[in-house]
Amino acid sequence: MSFFDTLSGLSREQLRMALYSTTAAQVEAAIEGEQGNLDHLLAMLSPAAEEYLEPMAQRAAALTRQRFGHNIGLYLPLYLSNLCANECDYCGFTMSNKLKRKVLSHDELAAEMAVIKPQGFDSILLVSGEHETKVGIDYFADILPLVKAEFSHVAMEVQPLSSEHYGILVEKGLDAVMLYQETYDPETYRRHHLRGNKQDYGYRLESPERIAPAGVDKIGLGVLLGLDDWRMDALLMGYHLDYLERRFWRSRYSISLPRLRPCVGGITPKVQLTDKGLVQLICAFRLFNEQLEISLSTRETPSLRDNLLGLGITQMSAGSRTEPGGYVNPAAQLDQFEISDERSAAEVASVLRSRGFTPVWKDWEAGWIGTN
Repeated sequence: MSFFDTLSGLSREQLRMALYSTTAAQVEAAIEGEQGNLDHLLAMLSPAAEEYLEPMAQRAAALTRQRFGHNIGLYLPLYLSNLCANECDYCGFTMSNKLKRKVLSHDELAAEMAVIKPQGFDSILLVSGEHETKVGIDYFADILPLVKAEFSHVAMEVQPLSSEHYGILVEKGLDAVMLYQETYDPETYRRHHLRGNKQDYGYRLESPERIAPAGVDKIGLGVLLGLDDWRMDALLMGYHLDYLERRFWRSRYSISLPRLRPCVGGITPKVQLTDKGLVQLICAFRLFNEQLEISLSTRETPSLRDNLLGLGITQMSAGSRTEPGGYVNPAAQLDQFEISDERSAAEVASVLRSRGFTPVWKDWEAGWIGTN
């Protein structure tokens, strides 16, 4: 049974009622309870849990240090293209926006990597708009070996692919795939995805079930917080994570918690997620799953990112540009969304050290596990 089937069998109304009628006693039991319990995750995401942020934060910090030590992984997004065949009203790359479009050539890609590599990064996230014809499997298979020659860990955040195509990219050096559902509410999803292949809610939802069998080491889930009720979206992402970990236990998992940010022609959030709410989200997922990797992007302000470090964050981007060719020639009119933390990688690393954390510039590497 796929996760689409599992999700279809859940009563969203019952989950919503339980979420918004959670009692203080249920929150207290969840904070001290066993991990992996979806009822406990629901309680910790509820409005009632807002009064328990301090004990949640203390336990989340302790669990994070126990599992990850004081290490914070640093990575950088490298945008390959802003071509897109989808109409998504929250994204600056949406096909109707009047932007200069481009796809990085081999030389342009090499130039970007030549700027990035001296900063210390050995973990890179390749990002592109979703355009299967010009930026599809042939392009990815062509450029991936070039990137892998420079970076030990290569992740991708591109359109959903077939399991066969993921297998091809794993052979070329792919380590991780980040593919975010945006929202788990089908009606909200329909309203924001107006044209293109991304309209297919079910195909996107089942993408991790094609990624894992292809041998991808790490799979990243995420929702765009603000498109819908963030508490419900986060809870259903927890159900998705639970499903995947039970069925595909060989893969590692991460989540990203991006808040809806301004972009060219973009929308305003339907449900505003406050800083306090973001803290609650991070702590709830850490208490739910101590081995889960939690990523924080440059969408957030420097002060907030610094203050969230001890609560459960394990990975951060730094010095990011969100347009193709942006490290060589910054051009704000091509941005996918606005960045809030514009500090350089060196500045972020310095802050990490000053707060007792160790910046780690590379992720897992296949060679470390050896061969049987």
